[in-house]
Amino acid sequence: MIRSYKDEIQSIKDRDPAATSTLEILTYSGLHAVAMYRVAHWFYLKNLKFVARVISQTARFLTGIEIHPGAKIGKGLLIDHGAGVVIGETAEIGDNCLLYQGCTLGGTGKDQGKRHPTLGNNVMVGCGAKVLGPFKVGDNSKIAANAVVLESVPPNCTAVGVPAKVVKQNGKRTLDLDQVHMPDPVSQELCKERIELERLKKRVEELEKLIGQEGR
Repeated sequence: MIRSYKDEIQSIKDRDPAATSTLEILTYSGLHAVAMYRVAHWFYLKNLKFVARVISQTARFLTGIEIHPGAKIGKGLLIDHGAGVVIGETAEIGDNCLLYQGCTLGGTGKDQGKRHPTLGNNVMVGCGAKVLGPFKVGDNSKIAANAVVLESVPPNCTAVGVPAKVVKQNGKRTLDLDQVHMPDPVSQELCKERIELERLKKRVEELEKLIGQEGR
């Protein structure tokens, strides 16, 4: 447990440019939340689940970060800023992962048993992102801010959007997802209706001509 605590401190030193000293890092709420999770997880494994839950809820009250004591977390986890982060009971997090504020590793409410996602090693989950369901996000992948991930993400990928789509894999773009110049769905529907009206108008004109010719 002490070794894990040291790994978290070193992870913050390596990846957080705002961290200027170990003393400052010791004030980080993300570090406190992970440290208290590890204590709670130890009690959880000893089947002292009430004690584990009391510790995790105390951590939630103090840090604003909720980590279920049943979750499995590897070494070097960095929760940056951290407010609003939620990690579910059956979630699994690999080594050296990075979670930003407001992200959720949750379930959809439809699954039994394994209900929450598994993150590989070196995964980044952006602020406000929701990863929901019992699937895996592969090693070295990145989830963009506010993305909603509902299916597995291969290794070395970047997933963006709602629902999230893989836009880059192994450094190569796989989908041109322009989130600025998006098509207007209302205009598209109006255009479809106009085309359909034109088609019907021509059909009516053809029928009128046909009726007129038969009348002669």
